[in-house]
Amino acid sequence: MVKFAVGETTSVETTGNPLGFTPRFDLRDLQVIVAGYADPEERERQLASTFGSMQWLWSENDHLRFDEDSRELCSATFFVPPESVPAEVCHRAPDGPPVLPSGLRADTAKEFGLPQATVFCCTSEAAELRCFRDLGVLDGPLDARIGIAPDVDLLVQKGAVAGWILTDPVRYLTDGFADPEATPPSHTTRLRLAECLTLVSSPLVDQVMDQDTDAWRTLRATEHALRNQQDDRRRADVLHRIVSRLIDDYES
Repeated sequence: MVKFAVGETTSVETTGNPLGFTPRFDLRDLQVIVAGYADPEERERQLASTFGSMQWLWSENDHLRFDEDSRELCSATFFVPPESVPAEVCHRAPDGPPVLPSGLRADTAKEFGLPQATVFCCTSEAAELRCFRDLGVLDGPLDARIGIAPDVDLLVQKGAVAGWILTDPVRYLTDGFADPEATPPSHTTRLRLAECLTLVSSPLVDQVMDQDTDAWRTLRATEHALRNQQDDRRRADVLHRIVSRLIDDYES
C-alpha cells in the first residue's frame, strides 16, 4: 500500500483496484477525462454523490472525485498545462519505480484543492504526455508511479502528487466527451499531435498571437499537412479543427 497527499488537506492510499474507464483526451478543452459519464449533464449528476477536487471560483484544480460511501476514486480529469518545455527536457524526467496499477481511497470525505500541473513535455512522436507540478520535479526521484486507469499514471514525489502521465495520448484523442477512435493511430498523426500540443502552448502560442513569422509558418505548415492527411482521418480532423481555430482567432 502507498499513501500520499493530494492537495494540501487530503491524503489517499492505494487500493489495488484501478479505474477501468478508457481515457478520453479532449484536445478542444485540453483535458484528459477518466470517467463513466458521457456528457456534462451526467458529470453534474455525479457531483451529488461524490466529493473531492473541482474547479471552484477563482481556482484552477484538476478533478479527482471519490464516492461518498466507499471514499474510493470514481473519476478523474486532468488539464494539460499552458506551458510546454523542449523535448530534450523529457529525457531528464525521472521514470521512477515500475507502474503500480491501483485505485485510491481518500482518508476523509471532504472537498479539497488539487492545483493543476504547470508544465508539460511531449516527445516528437507523442509517445507520452508528461505533466509536472513544476520543473523542480525533474531534479529528484519519484516515490511511486500509480496507474489509476489504462495508460493514466499519477506521479508521487516526496509523499505528494507531483504530476501525471498519459501514455500514447494520440490513441485516446477525441473532441469533447466522444469515445476515442477504436483503430490504432497512424505514425503521421503521432507527429502532428506533438506539433499541435506545441502550437497551443507557450512559448509558441504567444509567438503566434504576436504574429511572429516563423511561428505562423509552422502553424500553416501543420494546418496544410492535416488538411491533406489521407489516413487516420477522424483523429486528423480533431487536430485540424484546433489548428484552424488558432488561425481564425489570431490571423491579422
